Amino acid sequence: MGWLTVDEASCRQDGICVAECPRRIIAMEQGGFPLVATERERFCMHCGHCVAVCPHGAVSVAEFPREACPVIDDTPGLGWEPVVQFLRSRRSIRVYGEREVERPTLQKLIETARYAPTASNSQTVHWTVVSGREKLTQLSELTIDWMRGVVAAQPATAAAASMFRPLVTAWDGGTDPILRNAPILVVASAPKEASNGLVDCTIALTTLELAALPLSLGTCWAGLLQAALLNAAGAREAVGLPTGHTAHYPMMVGYPKFAYHRLPERQEPSITWK
Repeated sequence: MGWLTVDEASCRQDGICVAECPRRIIAMEQGGFPLVATERERFCMHCGHCVAVCPHGAVSVAEFPREACPVIDDTPGLGWEPVVQFLRSRRSIRVYGEREVERPTLQKLIETARYAPTASNSQTVHWTVVSGREKLTQLSELTIDWMRGVVAAQPATAAAASMFRPLVTAWDGGTDPILRNAPILVVASAPKEASNGLVDCTIALTTLELAALPLSLGTCWAGLLQAALLNAAGAREAVGLPTGHTAHYPMMVGYPKFAYHRLPERQEPSITWK
């Protein structure tokens, strides 16, 4: 099999794959079949659009043979109201039950999140999974230690007065206000040189938290830990990211202790029509 192969018996020579190719490296002369010149193969972003868009199943790429790409099942399609309810039912979970999150479930969740779009299909998002009460407690404590330092050095700042001091007090009283006793922490990172790493990781984490809902899992963006990761070397070392990676956000994962029964309202959207 060549790099791009076309089943000439199935191909209708309609040019759809040519039009859809993001890098415009697929060409088709009149009366001919789609092809990619060898010298242009290196410009491919490996998105698989040519395989996915062909309605005749005629296109294959070496790393995306059509047999490995499932046919989209659009029956029954999701209606608007179920989609809206699904999206609105996502909650930030801050109270977790005792049920353990098993590794196969986490693997399934991350396997699904890998399909989130990335800039130029770079797929550079890396997942670091931290589990175990001792490890997560250490991360919470390191975050609190960083906050104590800020309060001591800059006691009059708004952050110290309105947020950090109450959180430190809560911690000293036996409450974990950082990771909320979650059983799992997932950290999305990307190489420092990835110019769109922050956006790629954010989209991937959003995909992950939505994919968690059918698995009965809950999630919460760990913003306080993220602040520590940006400002405290000890917290970064404890997470243990791959060399040369930037932590773009951590997320708590676990089974919620309580169920939600209504969809809370939000402010009207702020829109400027041009």
